[in-house]
Amino acid sequence: MINQLIDKIVKTNAPIVVGLDPMLSYVPEHIKKAAFEEFGETPKGAAEAIWQYNKAIVDATYDLIPAVKPQIAMYEQFGIEGVMAFQKTVDYCHEKGLVVIGDVKRGDIGSTSAAYATGHLGKVAIGTKTYSTFSEDFATVNPYLGTDGIKPFVDVCREEKKGIFILVKTSNPSSGEFQDRIIDGRPLYEWVGEKVAEWGADCMGDSYSYVGAVVGATYPEQGKILRKIMPKTFILVPGYGAQGGKGKDLAYFFNGDGLGAIVNSSRGIIAAYKQEQYIEKGITPENFADASRLAVQDMIADIAGALASR
Repeated sequence: MINQLIDKIVKTNAPIVVGLDPMLSYVPEHIKKAAFEEFGETPKGAAEAIWQYNKAIVDATYDLIPAVKPQIAMYEQFGIEGVMAFQKTVDYCHEKGLVVIGDVKRGDIGSTSAAYATGHLGKVAIGTKTYSTFSEDFATVNPYLGTDGIKPFVDVCREEKKGIFILVKTSNPSSGEFQDRIIDGRPLYEWVGEKVAEWGADCMGDSYSYVGAVVGATYPEQGKILRKIMPKTFILVPGYGAQGGKGKDLAYFFNGDGLGAIVNSSRGIIAAYKQEQYIEKGITPENFADASRLAVQDMIADIAGALASR
């Protein structure tokens, strides 16, 4: 799957991923109104609204991008109906030819970790049959429990030719409370980066490992260091746009071949219709998906410019 992701990045010339993190407050009123008229102001109504919102954004952007990243918490908050909307979103994105990165941040050990890996990336055995359930192409994983938590995912990745992105240096302001702690003279995120490279060494695609890393755009200097520590690791980069990351911050997350990283933007794209720069171009809540397409195009240009000038 890492080979497929890279192929799609090369074909689209867009090393970006759209984060499908649909807070109900992002959904335009006309979509919520229609969903609530059909299903009431209920979890089912909310799930229908976010599904219709997602579908419109995917329809407007799928030809420009290689991948999407639905954040499962935004769906789980609505219970089983929300989880069903998550599954519909994953399936629809696959129909559109997109790579799906399930932002699920799982982290446990033993049989529990194996069950998470099976549910999101593998196949579950039921009697004499096996089924893919959530069936994302990649999943995000928390490494805090060490190899016991990561190995079951790596095993499934090897079997299914799928991938994971392991949290290394996250984009949030308080990430340094733990991740920047000095251990034996080096920050913890460097030790985690070395383990990611080690875990991925025997789980390789053509040029990059199935085992990737998450490194926030808000920490470009750390990204530069980690790029050197993990030369064969694909980096998922959150924190662009609404969290403050800019294209100029991202150049050293990439290798010399222009590959090695994929940059996420969530509300900067899916809620772009609320931004003044797009409102000035005639965007209204009714044509919100057009703003998402414009935001994708602007992001592609921003990153391309940063890579060309490094």
